[in-house]
Amino acid sequence: MRRNAGLFVAISLLSGFGSSAMSLVAGIWTLDLTGSTGLAALTGLCVYAPVLAGPWLGGLLDTAPRRPLVIAVNLVLAAALLALFAVRGPGQTWLIFAVSSVYGVSYVLIDAGETALLPSALPPTQLGDVNGWRSSAQEGMKLVAPLAGAGLYAWHGGHAVVVLSAAMPVLVAILYATVRLNRTPQVQPTQRRPDLRTGLSVLFGQRATGVPVVLAAVSIAMAGFTTAAIYTIVTTELRLPTTFLGVLTGAQGAGSIIGGLLVGRLLAGRGPGAVGVAGTVLFAVGCLARGLPWWPVTVAGAVVAGVGLPWTLVAAVTAVQTHTPSALLGRVSATANTAMFGPLVLAIPLGSAAVHLGGRPPLVAAVVICLTAVAATRYRPLTTSRRAPERGHPHWSRFPAGEVDRPRGRG
Repeated sequence: MRRNAGLFVAISLLSGFGSSAMSLVAGIWTLDLTGSTGLAALTGLCVYAPVLAGPWLGGLLDTAPRRPLVIAVNLVLAAALLALFAVRGPGQTWLIFAVSSVYGVSYVLIDAGETALLPSALPPTQLGDVNGWRSSAQEGMKLVAPLAGAGLYAWHGGHAVVVLSAAMPVLVAILYATVRLNRTPQVQPTQRRPDLRTGLSVLFGQRATGVPVVLAAVSIAMAGFTTAAIYTIVTTELRLPTTFLGVLTGAQGAGSIIGGLLVGRLLAGRGPGAVGVAGTVLFAVGCLARGLPWWPVTVAGAVVAGVGLPWTLVAAVTAVQTHTPSALLGRVSATANTAMFGPLVLAIPLGSAAVHLGGRPPLVAAVVICLTAVAATRYRPLTTSRRAPERGHPHWSRFPAGEVDRPRGRG
């Protein structure tokens, strides 16, 4: 099992390095070719927009062998990246948008596929630790890869970055092929073909998964909502140079690495619901600190927020892995990703508009929203009245796929 855990962490390192490097360079390349900052920003939208189709894309993972599909998606992504060798001038900019969209679709399938494969490769007791290590690996790559990608682009241009980024999914596909799936779960028979409502009912029909996913969604949305506010705090309120934003990004990244390393033990001792609450509260405290008029506190707030944010995400992912029927894990995982990251599409522009009121009001609003979400979980216990059976447990056979054990007290 240690071998599999190491492979999944290595997969996160390689995929995180390739995607982080290319995501930054795609925008820089577009800006150099067109001179338009608006078009450069649209490359990021192409990457994130496909998450809204997660519930439908995730259905592929429940109707096809998951590991071969994930391997195939990585190889298709590598081939798509090589198409960027045709980019020579402004007339081929559309290729960058097309490949960015392929990246976005691949993110949805690979993230959901990896979430679905992990329980087949690791015992339940290791899921929290490995999810935390993967989170730390990905955050670490967000600090290193953009610098490496930008440096390589400045040295040899976009085509050099294409070679580097295309090699990463090929290596990832090889690692996926070497993972030992020793815990192949039983597939339960279905009474009807699962649809979008099936994924939603499994995800939100039980508090064991619904609470952590909602808390993660709120925290991640508020992270996007406060982005513009933090820019304003640094440049207007603290009157610091824009380069100080790099210090805050590094501080938050360091906090995320620390948080990822700690979250496994917390999940084992407290469970996903409690860890999700703790992460949301920490993120709220971080938002409050970043609005105070002293830069050392702002940096400390970035670290605290960086610890809390991955706690909410890892808690949600682990809850989905341990409380979802195996036959529906791909669809439910993709639906959870949409629920957690989809609100960013609306939260970021709303935050950009709210910053006209000043830098602090959006941060205070984020604190209030996060703490309100936490308070809402206090109306009922964080865990269901009876423990949800693990995937593959005989009790799951009592429920047709698409139905879940609903908490008592509801009709």
